[in-house]
Amino acid sequence: MNWIQEILCEPSVVQTVIVLATVSAVGIYLGKIKIFGISLGVTFVFFAGIVASHFGVRVNRDMLAFAQNFGLMVFIYTLGLQVGPGFLSSFKTGGIKLNMLSLGVVLAGTLMALGLCLITNVPLSDMMGLLSGAVTNTPMLGAAQQALMQVDPENTKGVTDMALACAVTYPLGVIGVILAIITLRRFSGTGKGKQNRDENASKTYVAEFLVSNPAIFGKSIKEAMRLTDRHFVISRLWRNGKVCIPTSETRLMKGDQLLVVSVRADVEKATALFGEQEDGDWNKEGIDWNAIDSQLISRRILVTRNRINGVKLGSLKLRNLYGVNITRINRAGIDLLASPDLHLQVGDKLTIVGEANAVANAGKILGDEAKRLNKPNLLAIFVGLAVGVFIGAIPFSIPGMSTPVKLGIAGGPIIVGILMGAFGPRIHLTTYTTESANLMMREFGLVLYLAGLGLDSGEHFFETVFRTEGLVWIAIGFALAIVPVLLVGWIASRFFKVDYAHNVGMLCGSMANPMALNYANTTVTGDEPSVAYATVYPLSIFVRVITAQLILLFAA
Repeated sequence: MNWIQEILCEPSVVQTVIVLATVSAVGIYLGKIKIFGISLGVTFVFFAGIVASHFGVRVNRDMLAFAQNFGLMVFIYTLGLQVGPGFLSSFKTGGIKLNMLSLGVVLAGTLMALGLCLITNVPLSDMMGLLSGAVTNTPMLGAAQQALMQVDPENTKGVTDMALACAVTYPLGVIGVILAIITLRRFSGTGKGKQNRDENASKTYVAEFLVSNPAIFGKSIKEAMRLTDRHFVISRLWRNGKVCIPTSETRLMKGDQLLVVSVRADVEKATALFGEQEDGDWNKEGIDWNAIDSQLISRRILVTRNRINGVKLGSLKLRNLYGVNITRINRAGIDLLASPDLHLQVGDKLTIVGEANAVANAGKILGDEAKRLNKPNLLAIFVGLAVGVFIGAIPFSIPGMSTPVKLGIAGGPIIVGILMGAFGPRIHLTTYTTESANLMMREFGLVLYLAGLGLDSGEHFFETVFRTEGLVWIAIGFALAIVPVLLVGWIASRFFKVDYAHNVGMLCGSMANPMALNYANTTVTGDEPSVAYATVYPLSIFVRVITAQLILLFAA
């Protein structure tokens, strides 16, 4: 039986893999447990590793360091890929206010942490750990640890204490945001305000118009569109009881009826251009678009051909070649207005209207092979990881700093991931992965990182918590978790008139707290909290990762 003891107890490659897998499995199982309807999810892996380390489980240090760092790189890069496509769009009209408020939460928490660092004499590295836990942001912790190791490679105790501080305050971060949401609900109400109307105004909208404006009689659609600064898609034209797919050269005549796709905010402009809007509501789910006319069908076509990736929609000339009309494009669950300048991406769903044969031919050009999307694009994963780690290792000299700045294995991959997700198709690099595949890689990387982090830092966890220093950490962590959220939440509601649903979603996103978001979703009937969360999450997590590094590097 000595071989069993040798495999399980003596540090080696095999033993390290067994321990990491066991700790991960136990943590994931415990993550399913809910207390008062709240669960810490995969964060239990962190605590499972801490408990194992506390009871004397030891593993190969080199293997542990590799697993921890590799898991962090995979998690944060795939996170960048996920948020990349929506990163720039989050700065559009409806998202600017929410993003600025989320940055207010980040700024308030950071300044508060620095102030408490001076008042309480808690070391700056420990304070960054406390802040990482209070805002439930493990990528921030990883970035801060990398920055500390860059400044002081021998300070392994500081790196360990930073992880311990994060572990102490992480549960408080979850609970604190939920308590803040409960408090905000008491004086905010759950009604939908101006922000909700702005959100609806940016969604695609279908309306029927009667051509009665003499200024466009006899003009081609191309000529008529020059009279407005807005973009509309004329899906169908009825004339003398017959329906057709109009082209840019189609002449508009008095009495024509047009089915127009735009955004709701542009309906007034469309009415001024065409003449008058009909009463029919074309946005109801019950309308069968395929039954509007037997000669025309409406189908959703998937972009699956790599050579279409990054190509401008207008350059395909589908309307002129096949007589079809593209009315809407769905990307990652968001409906986009079809514009000639819109760059297509693999995975886009195009709503195409036309005769059956014409739609089928257009589908052949675009691909429309759903099975091809199930095949992972590993090239983008490995290229991105290599480039991200390389960029993270480049030293940048900043005037006034004795030590060059490096983005590290957290900052480099997240920047490259965001850029690849946002602009990869522009250089014809397919970065699309299915939502389930991306989630699988993110969760695997995060679990591996948390398991390694717990095993690495858990030896002195309990003796640290149950002493005066630990009690101070708990008080600071709770303050960092709840005060910035309450302050900015109150300002958003009182002075910026952000409704409750978008307010709490923004606060959860700025604190990178999906557990609190789950609770927030139970307090409203719509999906506004999730929309606001997705709007601010990319910028918030990016800023937190970078600022954690910069603070420690500037303080060196």
